Amino acid sequence: MAASEKLSHLLQLADQGPALRAALAEEVADLLTAWPADYPESMRAVCEALLAKAAHDIDAPTRARLRVQLYEHPELARRVLPRETGAQALIDAARAGENLVTTLADALGVDVQMAAHMLEEESGAMLAIACKGAQIERAAFSALALLAHPARDRAHAFAMLDAYDRMAVSDAIRQLRGWCAKQATAA
Repeated sequence: MAASEKLSHLLQLADQGPALRAALAEEVADLLTAWPADYPESMRAVCEALLAKAAHDIDAPTRARLRVQLYEHPELARRVLPRETGAQALIDAARAGENLVTTLADALGVDVQMAAHMLEEESGAMLAIACKGAQIERAAFSALALLAHPARDRAHAFAMLDAYDRMAVSDAIRQLRGWCAKQATAA
């Protein structure tokens, strides 16, 4: 598709309202991450602005998927995606003694069954991998691990932190993507 046609298509999607914001965001993110050589660089700024606008209008799970999709382009992600408050929301929910399942599902972009499984999994490794894959900072993960499982001993907390530290970000993202894809296939 020619650059002018593609831009026209994207602008038409943007005019369709909130219902198609997720589709617009994902399509523009795909375009920006694999920019065709024959597209003018001036069009890139328009596409980034479209993605930034769409990102403000989409839900947290979709933003989490976009952040994973743009992992290999951190500067682009920083420019176009609003900074998530997912980690803080998780910590606040844990401190308040609220049910973390829904908040975790939203922060990670997984369904509530997967989020529940991550919280219940005995070793804490799934939660560590998922948080690292969602790029939740170590300090936030540490607070979440301690607040979500207050009855566990210190050795267990340190083991969870070690699991978080040992996991490479790229491997964690790949694993989180795999879990999300598995859910999408099952649905």
